[in-house]
Formats: sequence, C-alpha cells, structure tokens
Amino acid sequence: MVDARKVFVVHETASGNVVSLQGASLQVDAGELVAVMGPSGSGKSTLLNCLAGLQPITAGTLRVGGPVATVAQDAAKALGDDQAIGTRIALRARLAGTRRHAARARAAELLARVGLEGREHARRAQLSGGEQQRAALCVAIAARPKLLLVDEVTGQLDAATGRGILALLKELAHDEQAAVLLATHDPRATEVADRTVTIRDGRVTGEYQGGTQRRYVFVDDGGLLRLDPDDLKAAGIAEHAEVSLAPGAVILRGTGNHRLHAVEPPERAQGGDTLVRLEHVRRRFVTKAETIDAVAGVHLAFKRGAFHALVGPSGCGKTSLLHLIAGLDRPDHGRVTLGDLDLTTQTREQLATIRRDLVAVVPQVSALVAGLSVLDNVALGLRARGVRDAKPQALAALTRLGLQDLAQRPAAGLSGGERQRVALARALATRAPLIVADEPTANLDEANAIKVAELLADTAAQGACVVCATHDASVTARATTVIAMRDGKVAPGAGGAQAPPAIA
Repeated sequence: MVDARKVFVVHETASGNVVSLQGASLQVDAGELVAVMGPSGSGKSTLLNCLAGLQPITAGTLRVGGPVATVAQDAAKALGDDQAIGTRIALRARLAGTRRHAARARAAELLARVGLEGREHARRAQLSGGEQQRAALCVAIAARPKLLLVDEVTGQLDAATGRGILALLKELAHDEQAAVLLATHDPRATEVADRTVTIRDGRVTGEYQGGTQRRYVFVDDGGLLRLDPDDLKAAGIAEHAEVSLAPGAVILRGTGNHRLHAVEPPERAQGGDTLVRLEHVRRRFVTKAETIDAVAGVHLAFKRGAFHALVGPSGCGKTSLLHLIAGLDRPDHGRVTLGDLDLTTQTREQLATIRRDLVAVVPQVSALVAGLSVLDNVALGLRARGVRDAKPQALAALTRLGLQDLAQRPAAGLSGGERQRVALARALATRAPLIVADEPTANLDEANAIKVAELLADTAAQGACVVCATHDASVTARATTVIAMRDGKVAPGAGGAQAPPAIA
C-alpha cells in the first residue's frame, strides 16, 4: 500500500532551504498498523502529507494504494462549522457511494465506537478538543479507506479513550485489510502497532517489530549505520565510541565513564495570593438536540506563583473552564473574578482590554499567522500589547524553548509540535500574570513535553498564575496543584475540592 524510496522534501524559504525529509524510505502492507515516532520537527507530518498527495516530493519515488483518507492534527479542517458531526460523517460515506440510510447508520455506529454515542447532532464548537479529534477520525474512516494516514490522534485524549482509539485503528487495519500509518508520540502505540518506525532529521532510522523491544536500524547504500541519538544516550555513549568486530556483529563501547545521575525535583512553592476565583460557576450549552453543562457549579481559586493542572477525561469541561477564567466566555450563573475585576460584568471591549493587560492564552490549535516568520508571530503578540521594540523580547522567549534557530522560518513550514511551542513562546513573551494553556504538550515528543512542563513550572515560580488543561503525566508531575474534573464538576478529593478558599 505504501512504497516510499529515498524521498527528499526541500522547502525554499527567504532565509534559505529547509530539508524536511532526507532520503526517507518506508514500505507498508495492507492489514498493517504502523506507528511512526520521532521528536517534534523530525518529518513525521511531512511524510504523511507526501503519502496523501498534499506535499510534492523533491526527489525519490513514492507509490501508494487507495482510496486514501487522512486525519490531520487540526480537526476543524475535517469537521467544519456548517454541519452537525453526524451529518458530516454520513456525507463522507455518501460521497463514496453508500446509500443514505446506510450512511446515517455508519455515522451512528462510528460515533458509538469512539465514545460519542448520541452526539450526532452536535456541531464542532460544542465539542472539546479531544471529542473533535475523535469525530474527525470517524469522518476519515466512514468510507472504509484502504490507506489511512493519522497524525497525532491520541494527543488530546485521556488514557482510556486513547487506548480505545488505538484498538479501533488496529481493528480497521486487520479486519478491513487497510494500511494504517499513525504519526504519534504516544508510547502506547508501540504496544498496539504491528511495527513502530522511528524517524529523526527527516531520515527513517529504524523500527521495532510489534510490541517487543527488539530494535532494528538501517544501513544506507554507502554502508553508513544510522543510530538514533536516544539509543546512544541510553547506552551511555557520548562523543566517542570504541568499535570492535565479532562474527556477525559490530560492537560499540563508550570510551568514558558516563553515569546517569537522578536529579531531585526542586521543592515546589505553594503559591501566593489568589488571582482568579470562581464562585458557583455554571456554563450551559443549549441546542435543539441537547443541553450540556460544560461547567456545573464550580468553586475554585487559583494562586499567583502556582502551577495548576486541570485533568480529566475528554469532554469533562477543562477547556470551557479555561475560557471562563481567561474572559473568552461568560458563565450562565455564578461569578468569575480576576484580581479585583468581576469578569461577568465586563463588556466585550473591556474583556479584550483585560486579556491584553493580564492574560496570555495558549490554545489547543496554535493559530499562528502562516505568512509571517516565527519571530514575527511572537513579536506580533507583543506589539498588540503596546511593546514597540518587540523582537528582542520575542527572540528571548523563543530561545527559552530552544526555537531560536527557527526564528526566520515561515510559520507555514513548521511541524505541529513546533507550532505548539511557538504558540507557547508567544504567550510567555508577554510576561502576563495569568497564563492559560490548553494541552500545550499534546503534539510533543517526551523530551520536549518535559521541557515545556518545566518551563511552565518555572514561569509559575517566578510569580505568574499558570493554569493548564492536560492529559500529560510530565505536566502533572511538575504542577503545584492537580485538579480533577468530570462531567463539568471538580472531583471530590482530587486536589480541587469544591470550596471557595484558595487552593494550595
């Protein structure tokens, strides 16, 4: 179904050429679920775009079987805003020749399989980010494609839902003899996939067979052995290695005594005075089809100098709560205060001013300006806040995230994980007293996720109030407070008991 050989992709930019794929080769058979793993910016999304015919290749050969369907990181592209999700899914099936009644039945069946039973009349805006991702998967598989290309489908999902989606993908591959290619950072995918292929710097570096730890690496035509830097790090090999030969083996040994030392986490501050308070807050969404209390009578308080993590299953109300405390939405009942300002009594213009002065938001979808460079995107957020000489401050924020080398690259040429980190840099550059982040590590590899979590914790330790919705253990491990939500409510005894006093 997939036969890619020595594929190169080179992007021409104003600051020079950017190589996204460097001789990548990959074969995938019908009936296989193959996970593609690698750090952010390694070329995973570019490879999937090439296989989908969305990105022309610069060199190499590429052949795929079809029909082909894709699930992108941005679910909005698949769902749109003009139709209910059940209608959208049925439309995809109808376009493939399925009769009307059967298409509706297919939509209902798929929604039930991804945990969205009874939500066929909901529109995209009424779904959480994780629910949107599941609905977008239903749209993609409605027509029973023979090649399914999935980009980070479990990034915004809780563990149980993520496992269910991975099981569905494996079922699609095995039962319907489809080839499924999943770009992911989710380690659970390696347990489910038939093969796991690793990619770094645009090169396919090796693979795992099934859920075993047996690792294969590739030797190129020139006899070069490509080793993943993570493998070398795990073996304790740094700058130099001793090479010896044995029958059927090449043996590498580190030349120095490189020991890994466990680092004790710093003692976390418990925060200062309360910056944000919610009292009896409810946010209800009413449509002809359903009434949902996204936030249901919540009492909470968030402190300055503290890192608060909101956790809970997809659709439990985390994003709705973030929108309320950032002044992006209003409650139907109750009171939200930011400092000494009652957000529920402010006009739209006043809320915009409050956000400009006090709040920085990292949304689930990074929303960068595609035609601007990375540096200009971050500087734009500062200029909107009245900072005249914005570029030095913007560059400093990019440097904190290790993105300084991408400063002049157009935002349109970034990977999903890179866009996510640029959006975080844009928020942190403002030095706002309230930082609201929605799944900021969802599309990141483990190393970058840890870096982002540590950066958020450091930002809180410097005095900001940081509130983050997450499913990522690397985030919750570094949070001052973990607040569990379910069905729009704060779960009792989960670090966020429903009581007006501020939470430590």
